Amino acid sequence: MNLDETDKRILKNLMVDARLSARQLALKLGMSTVTVLSRIKKLEKEKIIKGYTAIIDHEKLGYNLTAIIEIIGKKDKIMDIEAEIAKIENVCGVYDITGNTDTLIIAKFKERNELSEFVKGLSAIPNVDNTITHVVLNTAKEDFRLT
Repeated sequence: MNLDETDKRILKNLMVDARLSARQLALKLGMSTVTVLSRIKKLEKEKIIKGYTAIIDHEKLGYNLTAIIEIIGKKDKIMDIEAEIAKIENVCGVYDITGNTDTLIIAKFKERNELSEFVKGLSAIPNVDNTITHVVLNTAKEDFRLT
């Protein structure tokens, strides 16, 4: 789907504040509410807008540890491994990547022992050959919105 400037403006505003009503968004963009609503419905139908969520400060909820974990697995089983890992609650992202490792995971934990158990559990998944764990010391930026 090709996005025009109106679609892009709607998306940009929703990424900043998904709580904006269609009426508020229409006023802000100088458009009719009906136009904004129909554009949003079109973006939802095309799965460009997959849902609406809040941006949470995980550290304030006690998730003080962020880990970036590389996984090396059997080549014909990578997709199965990634699908299993994606189901785990602490996992924020699972990426099929190029390079020396096959998969990259970003996960958050409250305590070191949770991270330890998680990594041990990864090693127990069939066809996982090796894991390399990196603990994040400081987060300079964590925002996946492209605004």
